[in-house]
Amino acid sequence: MKNVHIITLGCSKNTVDSETLAGHLRANDFSLAPSIDEADTVIINTCGFIDAAKEESVNTILAAGQLKKSGAIDTLVVAGCLSERYGDELRAEIPEVDHFFGTEAYEPILRALSANLKYSLLGERVISTPKHYAYLKISEGCDNPCSFCAIPIMRGGHRSIPADDLVRSAQSLVSQGAKELVLVAQDLTYYGLDVSGKRSLADLLRRLSDESGADWIRCMYAYPSKFPFDILDVIRERSNICTYLDMPLQHASTEVLKSMRRGITRRTTEDVLKRIRDTVPDITLRTTFIVGYPNETDAYFQELLEFVETQQFDRLGVFTYSQEDDTYADILGDPIPAEIKEARKVEVMDLQRSISAGKNMAKVGSTIRVLVEEEINGEYRCRSEADAPEVDNEIYVRSQQPLTLGTFVDVTIDDAAEYDLFASI
Repeated sequence: MKNVHIITLGCSKNTVDSETLAGHLRANDFSLAPSIDEADTVIINTCGFIDAAKEESVNTILAAGQLKKSGAIDTLVVAGCLSERYGDELRAEIPEVDHFFGTEAYEPILRALSANLKYSLLGERVISTPKHYAYLKISEGCDNPCSFCAIPIMRGGHRSIPADDLVRSAQSLVSQGAKELVLVAQDLTYYGLDVSGKRSLADLLRRLSDESGADWIRCMYAYPSKFPFDILDVIRERSNICTYLDMPLQHASTEVLKSMRRGITRRTTEDVLKRIRDTVPDITLRTTFIVGYPNETDAYFQELLEFVETQQFDRLGVFTYSQEDDTYADILGDPIPAEIKEARKVEVMDLQRSISAGKNMAKVGSTIRVLVEEEINGEYRCRSEADAPEVDNEIYVRSQQPLTLGTFVDVTIDDAAEYDLFASI
């Protein structure tokens, strides 16, 4: 029996791919090793999104290559986004790797390991997250023309997964213990457009709400241009759909957005945000921005700061611009020095830190429902409906009685920090 260890780098979409591959390996009677030390075969699912992710992927491959060279492992397989894009270069530079594959290459990977794709395993995965939540990828690829992004090069055009398949996958995940389903894609809002000619995320949300059995259904990665407003009524009306929306805006200056090819202006962005908040007044809004884009002048950056101050987002993250080969923005070069990019990132996050602190302090004394995730030194780390796993705030709860992980409890907020809350039963 081969002992296979899968290393997953990058985003939650990669997590789903690795879990799917693990399901096929297990169905072929492979043993899934919990660590690289216990494996004779290692599969690295790489990320190629930005420079830091590419560097992490390369370093991970090099480290595994040394294990292969020393005889500690027998077989080394590299797959995923970085391999999809730079497979020829990696093959020449790291000969210790036995096989290079691209994204979603389940069948060729299995064939290289003398295994078969199990077509009967529709939607069945080996969950690598804590069992009380799981990611549900509703589509693959992206048709948006963002100038800075290489995802369409690596992942191809948008392809919606049939709703019937998604419902079965959701039911399978819930039967394995998932209380929360986190919907992910390169762009959730495009769902259905490639199949029926209309955006049908609202219909999918209704079906998942009615048929999955999940307590929480969360929407991540919503594109702001041509946003399907009909999903807002579903979010407002369905108790098991989180009043939460992740919408990466990337910038606020119309001139920067135009160069980014985002298909939206600042004014339209503000109109979209207003309509979302008017329709779902208690919604938690998460966004991300890119600083240091080639045409981001000091004035455009100040416009971004003013926008963040005005909009008061609940959750916010920042990336520094990474120049990517063969993207539309590649011809613009990378004129803004790294130290200025980093300083701008720090300035945005300092502003968001104060916004988050104010929002958290306003919650002191309130009672909220939380999902118990982990016990740490007598306290319990939890999340609320307003917090996505891995990226958002956490709530630390004191309880005189033991709490069961993966269950819901009501807590009272006693104190607050910039990004964390402290509560008791």
